[in-house]
Amino acid sequence: MSLTRHGLHRRTRIRSARGRRAIAVGVVGGAVVAGLVATMMPLLASDDLSIRAAADTTATAVSQDGDNAAKSTLATCPTRCDGNSRGGREAVIEFAVTTVPAAAVNLRATLRVHAWEQFAAVVTAHASPLSAREARPALALPGDALDSVSAVSEGFNEWDISKLVTGNGTWTVSLAQSGLESRIYWASVDNRNPDLRPSLVVSYDIGAAPSSPPVTRPTPSASPTTSVPKPSPTVVPTTRTPSATAAPTNPPGGCDSVSDKLVPSCGAWWGMYSPAGAAGGWDHGKAVTDVETQVGRRFDIVHRYHDFSNAGSNGAFPDAYELRQLREGRLLFFAWESRDFSAGTTLTWADVYSGRHDATIDAVAGRVRAVGVPVFVGFDHEPEDEPAKGSDADFVRAWRYVHERFATAGTTNAVWVWTMMGWSGHYSRYAGLYPGDRYVDWVAYDPYNFHVCNGSTVWRSPSTTVGGFYDWLDDSGIGADKPRMLAEFGTNFDAADPGAKQRWFQEFPAALKAHPKIKAAIYFNSAGMTSRTASCDMTMNHDASAVAGFAQAGQDPYLRQPTGGSR
Repeated sequence: MSLTRHGLHRRTRIRSARGRRAIAVGVVGGAVVAGLVATMMPLLASDDLSIRAAADTTATAVSQDGDNAAKSTLATCPTRCDGNSRGGREAVIEFAVTTVPAAAVNLRATLRVHAWEQFAAVVTAHASPLSAREARPALALPGDALDSVSAVSEGFNEWDISKLVTGNGTWTVSLAQSGLESRIYWASVDNRNPDLRPSLVVSYDIGAAPSSPPVTRPTPSASPTTSVPKPSPTVVPTTRTPSATAAPTNPPGGCDSVSDKLVPSCGAWWGMYSPAGAAGGWDHGKAVTDVETQVGRRFDIVHRYHDFSNAGSNGAFPDAYELRQLREGRLLFFAWESRDFSAGTTLTWADVYSGRHDATIDAVAGRVRAVGVPVFVGFDHEPEDEPAKGSDADFVRAWRYVHERFATAGTTNAVWVWTMMGWSGHYSRYAGLYPGDRYVDWVAYDPYNFHVCNGSTVWRSPSTTVGGFYDWLDDSGIGADKPRMLAEFGTNFDAADPGAKQRWFQEFPAALKAHPKIKAAIYFNSAGMTSRTASCDMTMNHDASAVAGFAQAGQDPYLRQPTGGSR
């Protein structure tokens, strides 16, 4: 889930039913997060937080405004506004930052506020002495100017307020307008659409890395370019680049072959979702290789979230980072979300199957086809958690529509992964969400051992964590002959038992062997929809013992395919 112009991997929403993750952390008031709670998303870099505003209001001397703290919009306007010489308004927004670790350095804070229209106005963010919890505070002299936008864009506008936000604490900022003597309206914390509410994206580096043993960086199977790849909206390989992970349609027997649908003949693939962030220059390659260096092996699968913008690293995929990862012997998994991460907008499934986005679908199909080797593609993972996008039948229709356009384009190398949450509360819906065997190659789900991260006190073993939906699939017969994937999985630690997370990872290969239809497992290395606290951290590298346990799991022969990146 990163909610910045550079890339959102997940949305920001808190799921009350499961306390699930996504890329945004910490709704502190208002009601929710969506992410990278964007899919949660969607959904931030492992050291990024996307924090929803705790409170907001509009400061003004105009008494007719009423209770501005309870409105679904904020307003800005200069002193002379709409013909009123005393009609000035400033938006006042408060954030509670609570989860930045003590070792954080190079902290950056970006304020994001949504406007519905474009305006030729300058809007400046200031440190604010006002209370965002008052109904209609009086205007006062603003604090230090932090950053300005020279024109207001439709969608999310961003201000760098790093000079104000220096760590944990309560921070209040005001937005002051000049250059246009008419009101501009912005979405508030009370807006009915949680995806539009103000947020603060915080990124940072950790001053001291986990003290894991030194390891040797895996040797790439193909020489990368000497320059660091940059995100590009038009990256397309000029020639077909074979991958060492590609396999013939009918692989021979033994444990050294892969089917044309990327099913290993023995064991399971070991994968990673490791989000990039602003602090690292949005380097999606280094985000993965840094973790590989920690654990002493290359991952078989690299998982990324993409959108329907068809632009930049968010939407014009595969990008340069992914093409390089492919050349180096990794498999790619594109989780394709029907939204625009940077704009903060969400498509409905009817939008998709209506034909309005055919140009985007066809462009992506063309780039995927040009890769020339099989790649995993998933459309709208966890659709059961997307009520605003339409009905279950709408999802199926949209999935089939996208699948058919890929087929028409000759993109036969797309391996289709149907990804559900796998939550028991939705068991009754999964048959209606399944597009059909003709349209699905793998069945995937996202199991987590949240422990206290979602208010539970239950510690779930790896086998229990992955077993519930696995057994239900066996009983239901959905995708009966399909390989299964953990498209995301993760675990918290146990503050009362410091070695519990390390043991959980050490036990994980045995859980996979006990569930042999699982042919791939991908760790979701982000806080997601949880908040990092003294008792909650879902990342696999938050301390040295966790890294050691995860590294040991990755060395198990069951997860070291001779045909994959782990060679």
